[in-house]
Amino acid sequence: MPDSLNPISDEAKEWPTDDASRVPLWVYSDRDNYQRELDRIFYGPHWHFVGVDCEVEVPGDYKRATIGERSVVMVRDKEGGINVLLNSCAHRGTEVCQKASGNDGPVLRCPYHQWSYDLKGNLQGVPFRRGVKGQGGFGDDFDPAEHGLKRLKVATVNGAVFASFDPAVPPFEDYIGPIMMRYLTRVFSGKKLRVLGYQRQKLKGNWKLYMENIKDPYHATLLHVFLISFGIYRIDQIGVTEQDERTGAHCVFASIRNKPDEVTGTEEMASFKSDYELNDPRMVIPVPEFPDDISIMIQTLFPSLIVQQQTNSLQLRYIIPLGPDSFELAWTYLGYADDDDDMQLRRLRMANLSGPSGYISVDDSEVMEFSGAGVRANPGGESVLELDGRSPWPSEERHMVTESAIRGFYHHYRDVMGYR
Repeated sequence: MPDSLNPISDEAKEWPTDDASRVPLWVYSDRDNYQRELDRIFYGPHWHFVGVDCEVEVPGDYKRATIGERSVVMVRDKEGGINVLLNSCAHRGTEVCQKASGNDGPVLRCPYHQWSYDLKGNLQGVPFRRGVKGQGGFGDDFDPAEHGLKRLKVATVNGAVFASFDPAVPPFEDYIGPIMMRYLTRVFSGKKLRVLGYQRQKLKGNWKLYMENIKDPYHATLLHVFLISFGIYRIDQIGVTEQDERTGAHCVFASIRNKPDEVTGTEEMASFKSDYELNDPRMVIPVPEFPDDISIMIQTLFPSLIVQQQTNSLQLRYIIPLGPDSFELAWTYLGYADDDDDMQLRRLRMANLSGPSGYISVDDSEVMEFSGAGVRANPGGESVLELDGRSPWPSEERHMVTESAIRGFYHHYRDVMGYR
């Protein structure tokens, strides 16, 4: 059996089955596989979330983000457009922007040798380009137009900003498909957004384990004491699982909260605590906000974005890989600019359900550590994804007792990674 976190031979990199109902555990720990993911997924023809437009409201505003292991900068230019630039100086590769966000005026300036760029990434100034007193300097063939910051391709959807290193990436609407676009624009509806806050955490485990967790309604009604006991989500609720009908890469879970007299099946939920009470129940009492009755909507977009509406909490989670066995989770909490004070307070109160120490999400943080430890030591093993069948994915299921969304993810993952 290969050692954990060490490369294994190409001959050993076989998928256990012809379908995606089994996943080899080496995909979580093999270093060569991780580098292949960076090249083919994070730096390949895929869209990655970098921020929301209200984070860069005026020209010169910038915000750092990370795609794969590369730092990028989302910046508003003088014409009002949004650009995403590789945060690496064209001279010697130094990071141009060090702060998480800011506004340094009409130029971005590298701290090392003071090369300066406009807000579109074009090189504007090079100190001592022609030398000093006729000595030194760059040659006559030095062309500033060839030394700008690398610009990524950008797509915006009602304030959500996505970027790709690959100029041949499909149009964003084609990339996620009409079903996923309908759900994405449910939250990103065109109303002006407001960022309420951020949280970040580092977890020991492979980044894909977290995407599996969010695509897994099976665990939610078994693991989460708070979620189950206070009726926010249970597996007997009316719910739907929908996936991108072409690839299975993206999915949505949407459920409608039970009425008190509709609760069933709690005898199978070891985590259900019928005697638990909240001193302040406002955290679990939503007000109607959307034109439907959906109480929880969780959307995952390949490879690493989660868009979630949980009662009146609106949040984004973005996964940043830090190697085969570690990742960072970045949380952004949203509201709308026209929220009144009561709604903003309600969203902030409900934000305590999630995040690194959230009443619900803390369970996921702990189980990610358990999952990471289990797969790390057993790269020759297999993960079994056969709940509700073995098919790659059905386009829609009217229940939550399924692992189909995880199978859809790995069906697409295998294609992208070239494994068969």
